[in-house]
Amino acid sequence: MSLRTLWYYVVLVASTIVHATAAVVAGLFRVRNRRGGVYDWASTDWSRDILRAAGTPVIAEGLDHIPRDQAVMYASNHSSMFDIWALFATLPGSVRFVAKQELFKIPLLGGAMRAVGHIPIDRAARKKAFEAYDEAARTIREGTSSIVVFPEGTRSRTGELLPFKNAPFGLAIAAQVPIVPVYVHHTFEILPKGAWRLRPRPIRLLAAPPIMTTGLRPDDRERLRDQVRAAMVALQSKAR
Repeated sequence: MSLRTLWYYVVLVASTIVHATAAVVAGLFRVRNRRGGVYDWASTDWSRDILRAAGTPVIAEGLDHIPRDQAVMYASNHSSMFDIWALFATLPGSVRFVAKQELFKIPLLGGAMRAVGHIPIDRAARKKAFEAYDEAARTIREGTSSIVVFPEGTRSRTGELLPFKNAPFGLAIAAQVPIVPVYVHHTFEILPKGAWRLRPRPIRLLAAPPIMTTGLRPDDRERLRDQVRAAMVALQSKAR
């Protein structure tokens, strides 16, 4: 094990304990969620600690496309845990994730995720999955936080884009908010699913102009899905 990999795991554990504890304590004292508050700090500072320890700086392009006066839905590719840290550390404003429910069962981390306001999704239960997306739509409409979804539904084991699910685009239509396609590059090479040894390199994060959903209806989900996927494929081509 290299010193860099060892240091990454030391910081991962220590920083997770510190930031998760802060979020849980804030939740117990019913600290109000506000932009730039303790819950945002717990996510962004945690992610930046880990990225620094891993030696994986994020080079961002296209952030000027992102609306700053409203919450949005981000649609991102997903092939590594480093996607999550890169997105937290780089995207503007307050950001929450729709995440698999298994993460919410991890001691301390799960409690912190609930306190921060991330939304668990049970992918095996269709009704509960739709309830999670309804909750995400309410979060966006309230305007406090933007939501990140992974339309592939799981981490890619090859680094290539998987087929997109329809449900996240129903969320965006229900919330009537713009979708910002995002592509995170090099995270698969750094630490793919199931691996433990780091291969550090800079991460590229590319954002496309927002795709509007105003006036769209549930029947437009598939067309919207294909439009977002095409934008993400274009970002992927640009990143290579």
